Amino acid sequence: MLIIGIAGGTGSGKTTVVNQIMHELPADEVAIISQDNYYQQNDNMSYEERTKINFDHPKSIDFELLVSHLETLKRGEFIEQPVYSFVTHNRTKDTIKTHPRKVIIIEGILVFTNKELRNLFDIKIFVHADSDERLIRRIKRDFIERGRDVEEVLERYQKTLKPMHEQFIEPTKAYADIIIPNDRYNTVAVDIVRTVISNKLV
Repeated sequence: MLIIGIAGGTGSGKTTVVNQIMHELPADEVAIISQDNYYQQNDNMSYEERTKINFDHPKSIDFELLVSHLETLKRGEFIEQPVYSFVTHNRTKDTIKTHPRKVIIIEGILVFTNKELRNLFDIKIFVHADSDERLIRRIKRDFIERGRDVEEVLERYQKTLKPMHEQFIEPTKAYADIIIPNDRYNTVAVDIVRTVISNKLV
């Protein structure tokens, strides 16, 4: 089993890179685990309290469960990934049954901040994009997909996203084996990643 960690700031293009990598691999050989599904369960909080959670701080992630699930997959057993709702800011009752695969991709802004999780990665990839570009992508995503208004998105960016990126996310670039500049479609970097994966799967 090859475990790949993909990190980078919000709106950096991590999902695009994941899709580019997956495009060249058989679907039944790859499993994706999103950090977003592992936000802490917040049943003990009201909706108003949940809206004030700093989702860009490492404490917002249930790393203990994520590490446990990854170790379970390495043992050849399936897991039930939690499903998180950004509308209610809480986990739903649904789960995603995920089976062991030759390649497991873990992606999320904070996946390199946890040493125990980081040590499970065979390849660590950091996707870099200009801060202005990331903000534009974040506004589009939160406005269209998550029903946020622009003022709310900008306020969150200024109060939490930007400072948390500078404090927790950007420094983890130092742990990366490969850094992909994703300000534009970067075929060379992605091709290198595909080659490394293919060589390790032989």
